[in-house]
Amino acid sequence: MTEAGFKHKKFAIYVWRAVRDGGDTKTRKSRRTLELPQLAAEALRQHHTRQAAQRLGAGEAWQDHNLAFCTRVGAPLDAANVRRAFREITKDAGIGTNWTLRELRHSFVSIMSDQGVPIETIADLVGHAGTSVTEKVYRHQLRPVITKGAQTTNTIFGNSRHG
Repeated sequence: MTEAGFKHKKFAIYVWRAVRDGGDTKTRKSRRTLELPQLAAEALRQHHTRQAAQRLGAGEAWQDHNLAFCTRVGAPLDAANVRRAFREITKDAGIGTNWTLRELRHSFVSIMSDQGVPIETIADLVGHAGTSVTEKVYRHQLRPVITKGAQTTNTIFGNSRHG
């Protein structure tokens, strides 16, 4: 098993269990290890440093659950706290407060698709057994589709005007 911690050059997320009943992932395909981009790895390093300071500040009140994300005293976060913090993030980002964490999966799939990543790779990254759900439920067109008709018509009939 790979050792977890912050003393590595590369970071990964190990998706091998879930908060579901029994602790297992939804499907076997859901079990995967995902390398993190450098930007995310650096953000986690900075977060870890801030958390170490929180741990010192909390003193004896600190509850060590070995969590990357926890309350100010180390306890597990509850769903309401996560949703509230996420609303603050989207508000601060200027995109409103009606977003849900689930929409991050949709956004990820759509952005990857828009960047030309093959649908099979995207399905693997999000843990789908096949590409059908990835395509039909999660992938949303980012670029306006309405231009496709105009572009096709221009190709067929050309851009010249008839007088």
